[in-house]
Amino acid sequence: MKKKHVNARLICQVSAAAALVLAGNAMAADAFSSDSKWMTGDWGGERTKLIEQGIDIKADYVGEVGGNLNGGYNDDKTARYADQFGLGVALDLQKLWGWDNTQAKIQLTNRNGYNISNDRVGDPRAGTLSSSQEVYGRGHMVRLTQLWIQHQFFDNKLDVKAGYFGEGEDFNTFPCDFQNLAFCGSQVGNWATNIWYNWPVSQAAIRVKYNINDELYAQIGAYNQNPSQLEHGNGFKLSGSGTKGTVLPVELVWSPKVNSLPGEYRVGYYKSTADASDVREDVNGFDAATTGDAYKTHSSKHGYWFVAQQQLTSHNGDASRGLNIAANATFHDKDTNFIDNYQSVMFVYKGPFDARPKDDVGIGAARIHVNDDVKKNAELLNASNGVSDYDNPVFSPIRETEYNYEINYGFHVTNWLTVRPNLQYITHPGGVDEVDNALVAGLKIQSTF
Repeated sequence: MKKKHVNARLICQVSAAAALVLAGNAMAADAFSSDSKWMTGDWGGERTKLIEQGIDIKADYVGEVGGNLNGGYNDDKTARYADQFGLGVALDLQKLWGWDNTQAKIQLTNRNGYNISNDRVGDPRAGTLSSSQEVYGRGHMVRLTQLWIQHQFFDNKLDVKAGYFGEGEDFNTFPCDFQNLAFCGSQVGNWATNIWYNWPVSQAAIRVKYNINDELYAQIGAYNQNPSQLEHGNGFKLSGSGTKGTVLPVELVWSPKVNSLPGEYRVGYYKSTADASDVREDVNGFDAATTGDAYKTHSSKHGYWFVAQQQLTSHNGDASRGLNIAANATFHDKDTNFIDNYQSVMFVYKGPFDARPKDDVGIGAARIHVNDDVKKNAELLNASNGVSDYDNPVFSPIRETEYNYEINYGFHVTNWLTVRPNLQYITHPGGVDEVDNALVAGLKIQSTF
């Protein structure tokens, strides 16, 4: 009987040792291994050790190609490439220094390249409202995108985050797997003119979140509105010089299970305390384009949003696969904002084929509407200048509504690489009826190092 106990204990010890070896080998994935989370692998297990100690090094790359296949303002066919490198570290300060329920993050980004939308798809006098390469923009420079600390109080009921970061990290958040900007990331930042700065721009900020229950939370934030942080060379600016006001977003977020499938619903409101120019009226309430007087100044501007994401089906009982629907809508102050409303809807099927269970296919449609006062202002400006011919260089294009469509397929090549070819169709680029509808071929590369 004693011998049986010894053998059983020996078997358990050998099994445990074997499990540890296998786990170590699994964690210490080689560079370029398809099963690794990172292209550079687990660095012989050192990366996993760092994470266990509270140091998670982040390195990633996004590259996007856009080529005008047909139509647009200039149908001379070409292709443009834009990309972004990211390098950062997420810190668990409880593991590192014993600070309970405290996290921090530092993130740098560098963007480069050119955009097909600016002069090929859209009239350079008006551009496009969206962009066929969402990663383009905010300067060819290194930026400090995140520098924050976060702490949870009262059994994680209250969550406070402070430092330098953007509104779209916490408010009106949305994934960025499509390549067209109208389907990617926080949409308020795309259409709230000159006040809400999306990634990779950071601002001095604080965000306070209260978890009402497991499915529902409310949050409020305050973000320094400082246009000088957009300027080239100010990627690491931490001073408050140039501040114009504060952006104050509030949001309610509900994350229910519908038929045991996850969903997320967001409704929010923002207000900027900075002065904002009227889009049409002068200081006396007349049309500024006709009088030539300065535009009227408002003491604030505001808007609101709605986001819905819901998984509709599972695939043969596998909840990691199935059909998902998402919708976005934003509405903005008509006195001061160039865009007064935007809506989009997207469908994504994850794991459409048994042989490719981690791939996905997506399709989306978006509508972006220009404020009627902006249209009227351009009409009055053209009349004031005595021009009516669209081809006249002095003519100010009349902008109304732009529609964007995208269909894509995401090839999950490895756990660290996704390649997403896509086709985009833009109706009335820039909201300008005179510009031909455009067909754009795209390719998005997403990699984690």
